[in-house]
Amino acid sequence: MDGFWKGVLINKSLWAVTSSALTAQGLKIFFGAIKHKRFDFYWLLGTGGMPSAHSAAVVALVISVARELGSSSPIFALCVLFALITMFDAQTWRRSIGFQAKVLNSMMEDLQEGKKIEDDRLRELVGHTPFEVFIGALVGAGITVLIYR
Repeated sequence: MDGFWKGVLINKSLWAVTSSALTAQGLKIFFGAIKHKRFDFYWLLGTGGMPSAHSAAVVALVISVARELGSSSPIFALCVLFALITMFDAQTWRRSIGFQAKVLNSMMEDLQEGKKIEDDRLRELVGHTPFEVFIGALVGAGITVLIYR
């Protein structure tokens, strides 16, 4: 197992992906605190918001694989496909689920004659805007470039 852990520790691709996702998640907390003037523990693990940690991670993976194996590698092509699907999903399906949650929450409030039902509220921020996905991609690219320098 010694070789396994050594491999993990020197795996620049893994560090780029992890660092990019964590940096994006940290920025999400920072931007959320500025926008809402408060801290919300949900921002640590929640989905949605600025920037997209999913986009940061998959772009870091694409760039890392390109650096390690070259852009002509079939693994690089697979990573590009994976990144495109992930980013498309982040800004379309997951975002539309968020809009549905918003509508359902509004209907629940109407049914309860304006009473708030906090325990049963659906999470409304499950997806990203295209801008959030783009900024997440930039975070992933930036962190990966720094790691490979």
